[in-house]
Amino acid sequence: MADTPTRKEMSRQYQEREIVGGVYAIRNTQNGKMLIEAAADLRGSQNRFAFAQSTGSCVSMKLQSDWNAQDGKAFVFEPLEELKKGENQTMAQFKEDLETLKEFWLEKLAEQELY
Repeated sequence: MADTPTRKEMSRQYQEREIVGGVYAIRNTQNGKMLIEAAADLRGSQNRFAFAQSTGSCVSMKLQSDWNAQDGKAFVFEPLEELKKGENQTMAQFKEDLETLKEFWLEKLAEQELY
């Protein structure tokens, strides 16, 4: 029988996991408009987007009218930049860095039509 990790071991593994956040766009393929967001868990945001598409629920109120009109099928999730949490960085510092990165992307995409 394989050794099952103890609760303490699983907790340690969870605490030591690599945290990857980033900035992403949810782009409407019909009109080109984009919603730019930052998240401390980029993979989690992508999973929520996929779940929302599969269930027909909208991921953001900013997208609601276009999402309803196109049934969510016209939207794609596009990671723009990943950022790994530093070993000695607090979660608050990490989220602050993500917001700064989001501002950078908003400036970079200023010519784009955004939600």
